[in-house]
Amino acid sequence: MVGGAKKPYREGAGSLYVVAMPIGNPGDISIRALEVLREVDLIACEDTRRTGAMLAAHQIKKPLISHFEHNEERRVPELIDRMMRGERIALVTDAGTPAISDPGYRLVRAAHEAGIRVTAVPGASAAIAALSISGIATNRFTFEGFLPPRDSARRKALEVLRSESRTMIFYEAARRLGDTLSEMAQLFGNDRGAAVVREITKTYEETIRGTLGDFAQRFQREQALGEIVIIIEGAAEKDASISSLALSVEDLIEAGLSLKQASALIAKLTGASRRDVYQEALKHRRETE
Repeated sequence: MVGGAKKPYREGAGSLYVVAMPIGNPGDISIRALEVLREVDLIACEDTRRTGAMLAAHQIKKPLISHFEHNEERRVPELIDRMMRGERIALVTDAGTPAISDPGYRLVRAAHEAGIRVTAVPGASAAIAALSISGIATNRFTFEGFLPPRDSARRKALEVLRSESRTMIFYEAARRLGDTLSEMAQLFGNDRGAAVVREITKTYEETIRGTLGDFAQRFQREQALGEIVIIIEGAAEKDASISSLALSVEDLIEAGLSLKQASALIAKLTGASRRDVYQEALKHRRETE
């Protein structure tokens, strides 16, 4: 809002509750979440059958309305209108926290803009749960969600992250895990530390620690199963800096300079070693060819 002013809640409007669901173990639903689901007028969910079964297990009977990726745009105005008329609506997804790599943020944004109170009912999140048991630094991290499924787009997204010094969290489909880890090993380095967390909170939960090179070889040979979270160590500060400069070299090459000229110019402007910049740029070019 302009000037940071807080928009007042609209008188007579209902509320939107963003309610986290279990990601595997049904016991992970909170007491507060169950209380909210019992009290609201309507529950907006991805799959009405799945949510209906969960509610039945807790003796809760409420009207359900579908709200998923492909109907979200047309569903939001309807839900906002109902809340403007005083209804209390809970937003849930099939698993985890709504709007985190799931539908929801458009409805949340629209509710704020309409002056409707939005309340979090926190709970399970696969990204945070996996990070907490990965054994990889947790003080600074970035959540990248799902990478693009197409090879060229996925590689481009990973290239941008080559110099990321924070721990990185990714979701990935089991069928693409081997290819994704191979590309990560090529761009981030075979020796980069990582963890693959599979089926978190479920019966066959597994946390595997190692290097990207090891994981690339393993999951090209064997088919992974279940829901996957990948946790990767951030680049060392020096490596991050040089890697970032290598991308700047590529920009200069596109502008017409040779690799040698571009490396020398970047080194002169930044004070970095010309040899280090040149070698990293050369490595980057080999990996992307």
